[in-house]
Amino acid sequence: MTSMFETTTNLKKLRSKDDNLLAGIDDLDSNLKEKYNSVLSIDTALNRQIVSFQANKTIPFYRWYKYKEGFSVSLLNHYFSKFGIKPGQIVLDPFAGSGASLFAASDLGIDSIGIELLPTGQELIKARNLLQNNFSDDEFSRLVSWKENKPWIDTENSDDFIVLKITNGAYTEESNVLIKKYLSCMKNENINVQKILLFTLCCILESISFTRKDGQYLRWDQRSGRCWGSIPFDKGEIKHFNDAITEKLGEIIADSKGITDSLFDFSEPTAKRGKINLIEGSCLNELQKIPDDTIDLIITSPPYCNRYDYTRTYALELAMLGVDEKKLLSLRQEMLSCTVENREKKLLEINPSWAIPLAAVESQELLQKILFFLNYKKQEKTLNNNGIPRMVKGYFYEMACVIFEFSRVLKHDARVAMVNDNVRYAGASISVDLILSDIAARFGFEVESISVLPIAKGNSSQQMGEHGRDALRKCVYTWRKK
Repeated sequence: MTSMFETTTNLKKLRSKDDNLLAGIDDLDSNLKEKYNSVLSIDTALNRQIVSFQANKTIPFYRWYKYKEGFSVSLLNHYFSKFGIKPGQIVLDPFAGSGASLFAASDLGIDSIGIELLPTGQELIKARNLLQNNFSDDEFSRLVSWKENKPWIDTENSDDFIVLKITNGAYTEESNVLIKKYLSCMKNENINVQKILLFTLCCILESISFTRKDGQYLRWDQRSGRCWGSIPFDKGEIKHFNDAITEKLGEIIADSKGITDSLFDFSEPTAKRGKINLIEGSCLNELQKIPDDTIDLIITSPPYCNRYDYTRTYALELAMLGVDEKKLLSLRQEMLSCTVENREKKLLEINPSWAIPLAAVESQELLQKILFFLNYKKQEKTLNNNGIPRMVKGYFYEMACVIFEFSRVLKHDARVAMVNDNVRYAGASISVDLILSDIAARFGFEVESISVLPIAKGNSSQQMGEHGRDALRKCVYTWRKK
């Protein structure tokens, strides 16, 4: 039987080893910070609104769907201007999301390529592209008719939709009935109108549900009967289906047709839009298919190393788009590793030439020290989730392969601009910005700037409670291919 004295002694030894390992991480982090100190600076022009979706909430087209992981059109235009990107050149976003970078480029007459894995983002991009380029006046008239007449209300037919374990009970019984009627009624329209009606439905699902997108998961309102935790959550207004869908249809029609005083103002855009090439699939699989030396700018915001599971966050929309439980699990594993449920990917089987980036990341001293510490914490059973070491390793090893491909597809002197967050696990602050920039430098990139937001990001309450406050940098990095 272990005595209290022995238990106390063992705890002191563990803490001492923790402190020594964390001190070693801090020393290596300080060395790397010193290495890139000349390019690491606070940029007062940046804020969380600009580097996120928040600044897009009132902008036509971008306001249709609340894609929280996106970035603002003002940030995109800033970097297009800064790097002199113009028509005739090509912009690539390998984590396209809702397509903000693609449409911002298109509005300037610049062609773009976007790679996106999740059907949610794919449908957003395809629907907006359809509305802006290939939607006829008659088809717009059908949308107006739906907005004004609400034809689904009187239909007697109804079509079921997929309900996942994590979306079960998301809507009131009345909303369930109206959604099914809406899905059935829209089959009377042509394929283009159907696509936009389904897209419109996806845009309102959160607002008519008992859920709210909240970081790693869907947060459930206490009225759903599915809420957890000691503090009841009330999301506020839950919109009625008919009100939400007609309001969103009106918004889409107005933005698409530039409607002001007249209901129909079918004026054509004054400038020719750039072409958008959407590639559906995993960045790891699809990026390697892009030819060498063809891209003029990569601008993106990859998933962060923060445990956020986008297949859960966007589960309502994924289910409405026909994603069942099996496909959901498949998508979760295909994503860049950013959640504790991601299994290790066999990267050399995807591309044997990735032995080069894998060797580079193996020799990144700070990262390897962090991985050693996290695995030690796992062995000591003091991590709050044993999947954290695997996730962090997967994230950096996969990102190293992605950055290696960046160096291949970019033209000489072309640049990468990337938004990302630093993270912290088990008391170890992980400088994602410095580690990824150091890896990029090994593939021939010049690290031009690591622009830090003036207000740093906080930690989770659990991390602060156990390890104290340690503000984390949120940055935009720019790298130039030498």
